[in-house]
Amino acid sequence: MNDPMQPQQISIELGEKEAEGIYSNLAIITHSPAEFVIDFTRVLPGVPKAKVFARIVMTPQHTKMLDAALRDNIEKYEKKFGEIKLVGDVAGGQLFGFQPPGGGEKIN
Repeated sequence: MNDPMQPQQISIELGEKEAEGIYSNLAIITHSPAEFVIDFTRVLPGVPKAKVFARIVMTPQHTKMLDAALRDNIEKYEKKFGEIKLVGDVAGGQLFGFQPPGGGEKIN
């Protein structure tokens, strides 16, 4: 019988296409009571339209776990390489690219 408290080993497969990654400089986050939707796009200078390259749909619990993991990794990164500087008017919500907290409105 397996011990439910023992960590489970998971084998993760990474395909060639996925290993290339997708560059994104803009994320649009929307949510409902049941899920969070994160659309990863990229905005190019002089191009008035942005295309969604990846959409991730997560439960609120998994989104909060992702937030904690990102915060932990940013802290580790900054301890090793120094503070990550944000360029733009963060206070006014005009940071280019990813929206600061509170900016989760959907843009059409």
